[in-house]
Amino acid sequence: LYYQNEIPIGTNSPNVEGWAFPALFHYNDIWALISEANLSPNYCGSRLGQNAPNGLYKLRFPDPRDGESTGVVNPSSTLPWEMPWRTIIIGSSLSTIYESQLINNVCDKQIGGDFSWVKTGRASWSWITDPPSSKNYNSLKEFVDLAYEMNWEYSLVDANWETMEGGSIEQLVKYASSKNIGILMWYNSGGPNNIISEGPRDIICDAQRRKAEFKKLHEWGVKGVKIDFWQSDKQNMISLYHDVLKDAAENHILVNLHGCSIPRGWSRTYPNLVSTEAVKGEECYLFDSTYVDNAPIQNTILPFSRNVIGPMDYTPFGLKNLKFAHKTSVTHELALSLIFNTGIVHFSTDVESCQALPTFVKDFLKIVPVTFDETHLVSGYPGKDVIIALRKGKDWYISGINGEEASKSNKIALPYIKGNYTVNFIADGTDNKSFANKNFTFKTGNSLDYSMNGFGGFVVKMTLK
Repeated sequence: LYYQNEIPIGTNSPNVEGWAFPALFHYNDIWALISEANLSPNYCGSRLGQNAPNGLYKLRFPDPRDGESTGVVNPSSTLPWEMPWRTIIIGSSLSTIYESQLINNVCDKQIGGDFSWVKTGRASWSWITDPPSSKNYNSLKEFVDLAYEMNWEYSLVDANWETMEGGSIEQLVKYASSKNIGILMWYNSGGPNNIISEGPRDIICDAQRRKAEFKKLHEWGVKGVKIDFWQSDKQNMISLYHDVLKDAAENHILVNLHGCSIPRGWSRTYPNLVSTEAVKGEECYLFDSTYVDNAPIQNTILPFSRNVIGPMDYTPFGLKNLKFAHKTSVTHELALSLIFNTGIVHFSTDVESCQALPTFVKDFLKIVPVTFDETHLVSGYPGKDVIIALRKGKDWYISGINGEEASKSNKIALPYIKGNYTVNFIADGTDNKSFANKNFTFKTGNSLDYSMNGFGGFVVKMTLK
């Protein structure tokens, strides 16, 4: 289901599973975001129950059927028993919610060891535009070449690579390494917790096989893994998350969790956890006809809800129409690479579409950062629009998206940006399938004019003179 907007407090969930965290509340000019943090192997993940009599929400545990009915619902532990934090971020403005680091700050500190090898970045990704490509060496090689051309750090090899034709995964890793591109590899988390056939499977859930696999990947030079289809928040699966992250860290392997639980601050404890899915992302254009109408609205809700609690692998910048076409503009899609925060941005574009982009868009994609030194919410409201300002070193990036059908234009003040800057402004073109570009100067005290088409967006790169 989707995040829904402005539901009266006390409303029953439309499904028996209840309401998922995080839950954003707005009452009498106060905003509050409820979630959970520092979930250890000695407990299960929780959520809000389906019903809220008299507006009173109660926690509930996982459903017994989750994870193919493996694991027990009620957690157990020896004493002393440390429970997870139930967090409430409260503020008089949405900027308090958007800019909060509470979830990370209440979590256990970093485990021992040197994590200087953890590198954030950008990745090419073939599966979303061509699912069979994960089994084709030559197709994957093209996406390695795309990453090299675009100055991206990684290329992701998705499901079923163990049945690759035309070459081997070892050959691909060596080829990518020759171009200084790091390979990320997909794995099924099951095991008994899911019946998904995509492979490789039955490795991650087995401690001995998992440790041997991570050791092998490190020896090959593989940089990270994407592990999918967890299917349960029961205690046995929470424990498996921690085991996987520890074993991966020991072998200098980055981890991206998919089909998984929401973030609970684990990236602080395990810096090699660079992203998690736990969101309806770009791949829904392959599976869900309702996503077309819901995506523009969702995109303006997620920065104030799901993405507040941790990195979010939405896989932005889909240009090619999949089974279902976008309503969002191409500039809206580009802006998502800044609006959404994650340790590795997996771009959803195919090789042909990327190479056909205007030079000024390709130049932006070659330099767009993933991590930032300063973050501000400029303006926004869930379901309507979002504009953010991000500083990387001496440069600033401004990004905005419109979740509504009507076009919008306005001026925004940027009092924290001081100095003289050269501005590269990428905006919506005459329609939602085209870009526009202009360059001008900006100095202390100036405001910034912007316009967005319906479901449109913009990005700005400000370079200090």
